[in-house]
Amino acid sequence: MPQYRKPTPKTQKQLSEEQHVPTYPQYGNPNASVPASNNRGTKISWEGDDAKLFSIGIKDIDEAVMYYMKSIIKPYVLQNGERIEVPVIYGSPERWKSVQRDGYYKDKNGAIMLPLIIFKRDSIEKVRSFGNKLDANTPNNYQIFEKKYTARNAYNSFDVLNGIKPQKEYYAVVIPDFVNVTYSCIVSTYYIEQLNKIVEAINYASDTYWGDPDRYKFRISINTIQTPTELVQDSLRSVKANFSLTLYGQIAPDVPQKDLSAINKFFDKTKAIFSVEVVSQISK
Repeated sequence: MPQYRKPTPKTQKQLSEEQHVPTYPQYGNPNASVPASNNRGTKISWEGDDAKLFSIGIKDIDEAVMYYMKSIIKPYVLQNGERIEVPVIYGSPERWKSVQRDGYYKDKNGAIMLPLIIFKRDSIEKVRSFGNKLDANTPNNYQIFEKKYTARNAYNSFDVLNGIKPQKEYYAVVIPDFVNVTYSCIVSTYYIEQLNKIVEAINYASDTYWGDPDRYKFRISINTIQTPTELVQDSLRSVKANFSLTLYGQIAPDVPQKDLSAINKFFDKTKAIFSVEVVSQISK
């Protein structure tokens, strides 16, 4: 007969940890696997706070380039008297290999896409001449921001009459890592005149800040633009422009290590002053 093991009851610690619901599920239980050096007493909950945890990722940088190309530069060509918007796509490994091998890119139906702008990220170089967080395990370099209004310190007449000053709330943001991100871009059109208009627009946008005004913007630099003319399949004439784009950005990843070891949110110190009043009664 099989031997069944008697179930072991859970400890009080295990029962307690099961009741904890994290504010951000991607970080898991805030009380599990916390280093002994980490003082949970200094951490303030973000639950109900309308401010978001600050982070800048590689995807945010790629989206800044894509947004500026599509929404600000808005490349177009004139074909047979009609204005045609030039599609901008990110060069995944399969797409970029197809463009490099065949000299053109095909859509889902197998048709050659012209005109087209395709770009891909080549490298990320860390800039060590600027300030940084000093140590990822215990960041010590922050930028402090004050929150102008909080529901915790709402205005009321009682505080004004009693001279109570509101407690200020601050956010400490870790200094990000400064990086130089290099992109390779290819612009393909039918005619040189069409290519010239796109190259002029892209060259004019160099040395400025690219990105969504409601999110992040990064400075862009373009130095050399090459314009070869090629004949591809079935004598299809393709005019191209190849150039490298350098983005000067920052990276502050959204990782548990940063949020466990860094100061994110804190309040200033408050004090209560008590005065003593003495009333003497003179007996008659």
